[in-house]
Amino acid sequence: MQVSRRQFLKSAAAGVCLAATGSLPARGAGPSKKPNIILCMADDQGWGDMAYNGHPVLKTPNFDAMAAEALRFDRFYAAAPVCSPTRGSVMTGRHPNRFGCFKWGHSIRPQEITVAEALKKAGYITGHFGKWHLGSVCKGSPVNPGASGFDEWFSSPNFFDNDPILSREGIAVATKGESSTVTVDAAIEFIRKHAESPEPFLAVVWFGSPHGPHEAIERDRALYEGRSKKLQNFYGEITGMDRAFGKLRKELRTLGIHENTILWYCSDNGGLPGVGTTGGRANKGRVYEGGLRVPAIIEWPARIGRPRTTDVPCNTSDIYPTLLDIVGVRMEGQPPLDGVSLVPLLDGKMKSRPRPMGFWDHPTGGIRTPSKEWMAQLLEAQKAGRDVYDESRLRLDAAKITRQYPLDSFGGHAAWLDWPWKLHRIEGRKGVRWELYNLAEDPLEKKDLSSGRAKRTEAMKAELHAWLKSVVRSLNGDDYR
Repeated sequence: MQVSRRQFLKSAAAGVCLAATGSLPARGAGPSKKPNIILCMADDQGWGDMAYNGHPVLKTPNFDAMAAEALRFDRFYAAAPVCSPTRGSVMTGRHPNRFGCFKWGHSIRPQEITVAEALKKAGYITGHFGKWHLGSVCKGSPVNPGASGFDEWFSSPNFFDNDPILSREGIAVATKGESSTVTVDAAIEFIRKHAESPEPFLAVVWFGSPHGPHEAIERDRALYEGRSKKLQNFYGEITGMDRAFGKLRKELRTLGIHENTILWYCSDNGGLPGVGTTGGRANKGRVYEGGLRVPAIIEWPARIGRPRTTDVPCNTSDIYPTLLDIVGVRMEGQPPLDGVSLVPLLDGKMKSRPRPMGFWDHPTGGIRTPSKEWMAQLLEAQKAGRDVYDESRLRLDAAKITRQYPLDSFGGHAAWLDWPWKLHRIEGRKGVRWELYNLAEDPLEKKDLSSGRAKRTEAMKAELHAWLKSVVRSLNGDDYR
């Protein structure tokens, strides 16, 4: 029988331990109090879908204010060009293909160590609010937020729109209101409850916006009068999210906890075709810059004392190792990480990324996860006295590793980014195609230099192949043995 990593973590006999090396001191904060942590993520907001990044129409005053007062990442990447995999990278610090989270609707594996589990071992109270999309939100699932380390959760299986039905620890609850505000209000309730607690908190706040279908409320649509109805709703959803984010940020100041709270914001993939604005070639779903580059900002006044921007390439996989480094935690049995700690960057001491980053959009398709339909069914089932309406949606099979993938074939589109060079490996029915770009000189990835830079191309090919093999070994279960 395969023992999941979560079972391993929960078993005292398994000898799981946490080595605390002492939390990094925060300027102006007592050394005994670790920082509170809030991780916010948009759903489908492109790098250019921010006024502070030069969008000529969008109104994002709260994001703009934080970008002007905190550390702004100008070259931040989602680990994957679609939602679920990127969210898995935040949870684990690992590329999502390592645990089979290939596309939307694929779950995290219970064997994985999550950031919530790691921070709980460091004394944190943990909560998840909004979009989950890494498994079920039903009771009894091995991949619901509670089984993934969250003490409290009010979550949706996928994106959601206004007046959503969300799952409060497995109980369906019908809400009223603009979707981003509903999400933030739930998070604020959690934060208020724990603001004066001796234990710090982790709040993961994942918005359902601006994922389609776009349904902005009237006050937000009205700001974009004269635009097409499609754009009014898209822009309006982002403005609604901005207002909710501003409410959250203001609450931290009202409670007097903002100085020693890490507030980290990013998106889960590049911009949407037709409405969004990307940070490069192509858009969501593609491994080119437009599908991966996203807006990101981090605020922590006690440690990041002055506003600044950084061009150092960073990644959603970096969030996990950075937070564990900050709180002084090491997880025994930690599988290989793809992310790096950004603590030196926060302190102004990182001038370049210490190692390259890999991307791999696997050819496996996504899994339909219709939140509105499923949550309505769950609500009705629970009214009839049933907690589970469809056991297949519990993802009870999530821990099973039944397929072994080859170590000499890597289907789909992979890339290796060693700034400023980015090598693409595209494997299809006709074989493998390679493309090499210098992003500093060619940010839109138009001029393929692979034939003229043979030596660099071959060196990067070798590094990418080694990384792909490592990912497949993890995918095949080697990390859990």
